[in-house]
Amino acid sequence: MKIHFIAIGGSAMHNLAIALYKKGYEVTGSDDEIFEPSRSRLQKYGLLPSETGWNNKKITSELDAVILGMHAKEDNPELLKAKELKLNIYSYPEFLYQQSRNKNRIVIGGSHGKTTITSMIIHVLQYHNIDTDYMVGAQLDGFEVMVKLSDDAPHIILEGDEYLSSPIDKRPKFHLYKPNIALISGIAWDHINVFPTFENYLDQFRIFIQKIEDYGKLVYCKEDQTVKKLCKETARENICKLPYGLPDYEIRNSITYIKLYDNLFPVRVFGEHNLLNLSGGMTVCKQLGITEDMFLEAMGTFKGASNRLQMLAKSENVVVFKDFAHAPSKLKATIQAVKSQFPEKKLMAFIELHTYSSLNKNFLAEYNSTMDAADEAFVFYNPAALKLKRLPEISPKMILDAFNKKNLKVYSDPAELKTDILKQKQNNAVFLFMSSANFGDIEIESIAKELTEL
Repeated sequence: MKIHFIAIGGSAMHNLAIALYKKGYEVTGSDDEIFEPSRSRLQKYGLLPSETGWNNKKITSELDAVILGMHAKEDNPELLKAKELKLNIYSYPEFLYQQSRNKNRIVIGGSHGKTTITSMIIHVLQYHNIDTDYMVGAQLDGFEVMVKLSDDAPHIILEGDEYLSSPIDKRPKFHLYKPNIALISGIAWDHINVFPTFENYLDQFRIFIQKIEDYGKLVYCKEDQTVKKLCKETARENICKLPYGLPDYEIRNSITYIKLYDNLFPVRVFGEHNLLNLSGGMTVCKQLGITEDMFLEAMGTFKGASNRLQMLAKSENVVVFKDFAHAPSKLKATIQAVKSQFPEKKLMAFIELHTYSSLNKNFLAEYNSTMDAADEAFVFYNPAALKLKRLPEISPKMILDAFNKKNLKVYSDPAELKTDILKQKQNNAVFLFMSSANFGDIEIESIAKELTEL
């Protein structure tokens, strides 16, 4: 098959392009900007476009399909040409479904935790040599790319994002997968630019549940009352409901152990939100023939997904973490997790407000008390991001009022932030940097090393 990618440089798009190339497809693509690591990976397989930008001459009637990325616009010249030629145009979730129609589709959804749970399941199946296809939005240790498609694997594990599928397909991605096994980890309002009310956002999960195949299974977190109520009210009678909760655990010398049948299994992930993720992943794996002890044995070697509570540096008395947390619920859970794991250390927590929701003045109130567990709290926002997203300006006072945290410090200048981070350098501390961006390009990794050199 001949496949062309419009916006091939996206994190999911370039992984899918490489997966199809490995499957033997003829793959081409275009984009107006391609950053690392997409650029190097595409170049390795000869898939990096020879020039930057769009060229409708690449769109011919010989193409079997065009895959359209979210980064492209509705008036993209290549898309217009594909429409003119009446070619098959897919969003990447739509194409993934076409590739997996005859497989057991396991779809992991939720406002938070879905990347981690998907990664855990993939790791455990690989550990036990169970062949599976997959798609996950973060890099994992031991995996070159994060999409695998084959003809033989009986299962496919899909991270079920609730954001829109493409510029011309406004359905949430996870509505397209039609799971045989679905998981919902938790629900907290997000993406307010697309889902303007919580009820509207909740409706997307109702539809997801309704898309489960007949006699399928719905795994859900019973600790989340919104999820519990939604699943009980929405799931059809021919859907098997499988609730999960917090596993029995203890912390010894900053190491978390899961208790099972009088045995202790050490795991590298920590915090109750991550242990709930583990429990959800274990419940799914039990449906695939993996026993609880097999799952926990494999989890002993799971280092986590990229940017999910990733340890950047460590010395005898100082630890530095980076996390993708940005939504209010995840921010609060991550801070509490680190404080519980290192109760004797002073916790310095830094958050960058970067997403459309977090920079929206009408959403800021959702952050009330989310940083209370931190000993010192710092918030950074970049005024350039507000302009790029065409949002009204916000002020430090608005942020201070919204977070409602005593002695909270707010920054909008990266240089000032970097100076003050290094001023916090001290013994017996844990530093936690949380962002879906990069704190104004201040190189957190090099700062982390400096913080541990006392």
